[in-house]
Amino acid sequence: MAGHPGTLPLRLYRGDSYAWQVRIWTDEAHTLPGDLTGVSVDAAIAGTSGGVIAIDCVVTLPNIIDLELAAASWDGVLNPSRWDLQLTYSDGRVYTLLAGPVAVEDDVTP
Repeated sequence: MAGHPGTLPLRLYRGDSYAWQVRIWTDEAHTLPGDLTGVSVDAAIAGTSGGVIAIDCVVTLPNIIDLELAAASWDGVLNPSRWDLQLTYSDGRVYTLLAGPVAVEDDVTP
């Protein structure tokens, strides 16, 4: 997994719930699953005026990461603008797998 993070822009509607699934592969044909044994996974959305929205991450071995953004997580963060997904290996290596801009449309219903 060398190189820069992959780019995945997010288009979100403020206050809504979201779920994504990421699969890690060791080959371009997606036939050899990566091994996430012992890897901790973290994802977050950062705001331009401070604050962070945590994205819940659950690993299913060998290679699946389920991400969930709960509706309640939106409270207190203004102007979400970017996000990333990081893997931390048991030997201390940190690898940013995905990152990108975040565009948020404000909700209408209180």
